[in-house]
Amino acid sequence: MIWKEKYKIGIPAIDRQHEELFRRVADFVQAIRQEGRWEEKIDKVKDTMAFLQEYVVTHFNYEEKYQQKLGYPDWEEHRKIHEAFKADVQNMAQEFAAAGYHEDAVQKLAGKLLAWLINHVVAADQKMAQYVTEQGLEKI
Repeated sequence: MIWKEKYKIGIPAIDRQHEELFRRVADFVQAIRQEGRWEEKIDKVKDTMAFLQEYVVTHFNYEEKYQQKLGYPDWEEHRKIHEAFKADVQNMAQEFAAAGYHEDAVQKLAGKLLAWLINHVVAADQKMAQYVTEQGLEKI
């Protein structure tokens, strides 16, 4: 599992969602790196892409509504980061479906997902959590 306690931002509902995202991406990475025929791993790739397309949207919408409710001053910038990631996931899913699920491209995706999740949670989401703490706002 790639989830670490240090990734918690101190907002329980969002931490639970982040942990689920990390768990699913970790399962994906483990599945594609295991021994075995690539053809047998394609279902896991498809499942993960479907999950990301759905869950990332749900999580980002939740996080953005929370930020708006709190009057978080950087919510629009945060939303743009989310939109770019959603577009990346959508584009990757379409590319994989059109061109086939080539192992090299999927391995690249796995690294990109891990890096993006860690960097986003450690930087942007921690910044939001710091604002919530400094302002004494409700941690849902």
